[in-house]
Amino acid sequence: MSQNQKGSKAYLLSIVLVAVLGGLLFGYDTAVISGAEKGLQAFFMDASDFQYTDAWHGFTCASALIGCIIGSAVSGYLASNWGRKKSLIFAGVMFFISALGSMNPEFLIFEYGVPTYDLLIAFNIYRVIGGVGVGLASAICPMYIAEVAPSNIRGTLVSWNQFAIIFGQLVVYFVNFIILGDHIQPLVEEMGKGLAAINPAAQWTVTTGWRYMFGSEAVPAGLFALLICFVPETPRYLVMVGKDNKALTILQRINGAAAGQQILSDIKNTITEKTEKLFTYGWLVIFVGIMLSVFQQAVGINAVLYYAPRIFGDMGMDNPMVNTVIMGIVNILFTLVAIFTVEKWGRKPLLITGSIGMAVGALGVAFTFGNPSLSMACMLSIMVYSAAFMMSWGPICWVLIAEIFPNTIRGAAVAIAVAFQWIFNWIVSTTFVPMFNMQLPGDPNFGHWFTYGLYGAICILAAIFVWRLVPETKGKTLEDMSKLWKK
Repeated sequence: MSQNQKGSKAYLLSIVLVAVLGGLLFGYDTAVISGAEKGLQAFFMDASDFQYTDAWHGFTCASALIGCIIGSAVSGYLASNWGRKKSLIFAGVMFFISALGSMNPEFLIFEYGVPTYDLLIAFNIYRVIGGVGVGLASAICPMYIAEVAPSNIRGTLVSWNQFAIIFGQLVVYFVNFIILGDHIQPLVEEMGKGLAAINPAAQWTVTTGWRYMFGSEAVPAGLFALLICFVPETPRYLVMVGKDNKALTILQRINGAAAGQQILSDIKNTITEKTEKLFTYGWLVIFVGIMLSVFQQAVGINAVLYYAPRIFGDMGMDNPMVNTVIMGIVNILFTLVAIFTVEKWGRKPLLITGSIGMAVGALGVAFTFGNPSLSMACMLSIMVYSAAFMMSWGPICWVLIAEIFPNTIRGAAVAIAVAFQWIFNWIVSTTFVPMFNMQLPGDPNFGHWFTYGLYGAICILAAIFVWRLVPETKGKTLEDMSKLWKK
């Protein structure tokens, strides 16, 4: 059979590889702060016109999340009006501006190396700009991949986006480690009296190191913004704007001549106008999309990913960073499990299995944390909790959000769902430490077991939600979604 009848796998793979670079940038941008935050804190604590408090530092570390919420909220409008491709180019430009601006927030306006209140505001603006790029990429990259992928491998290809996010986090940990080199991070206790009081070995980290860490993102960001210019617009969007011939060319190149013609016919049958009202297919489809996002964050995974060194340290582990790296490797391996099983097992079985596994892990932490004789069981419970997420809710939530919505409302519906994801990411990230540190008279570990007990209970609710309300989409085309929800 000729390639024209089968379609070109190499062409499809090249498109998807460029799109998942957006996922890598998503992981890179959200994790770069982990290596830079101590040097950044020491830099701004030397300001003379304001006091850089812990509250300011918390806001500065999380300011990118504000941009994430904005970016995901406007992603539907941009995807529907600019197209998927142009929106991703815009996201790449946002990443690039943020990387260079965060590295040198003084650019053309402020005196270099002099920390001030205004400079802090400028720095946070650049971080918010990067967050807008993350928010756009988090919504549109899975959508783009889902709209170009054949239905029989769509789940696998969208799952690679989650792999790229986790891989991007590991890459930036490694890059930060190389940049730090022989230099050391400053100790917070030394920072009250200005740079002069800081260990000389940490001076470079405070004045320069954090800048290089943020600036390093300009390389993958520039590459993404450039390469995305060479990929096609998605066939679904092209049909929505009346460019059927262009859509057919792309569909036939990916799927083969006959299959491409049939898919084009199916798309045209479901796209009667460019957009329909959000609730054209009822409220349930929007509710399911939102709750998939809410549960993905409410199960508490980011409390583990963001605070892993703190958690392992509180367990009494000798080297928390080693345990964190081990967990990162486990996360990569179990994300691969999802990638290679999503088309065989289906979306629902993976989500339900993962929810149960997470519940076991979270409840294991709740019952063992704070008991020195059970520290190994506690660490294994954390690993089970994290691994179960990576083989289920991590990638599969993105697969479902990218594919369950009918073509004509996908842009707006994905934007709403992903915005809820970032809102609950922020809620979980900001409530974890206060909840974890809660104490009651006679029970100093109350916060520990309460927090993970709560996450465990939410995992059980997530399993029930998927079992009762989420449809199985394995093997269905995106056009089948219109029929599914009309029922």
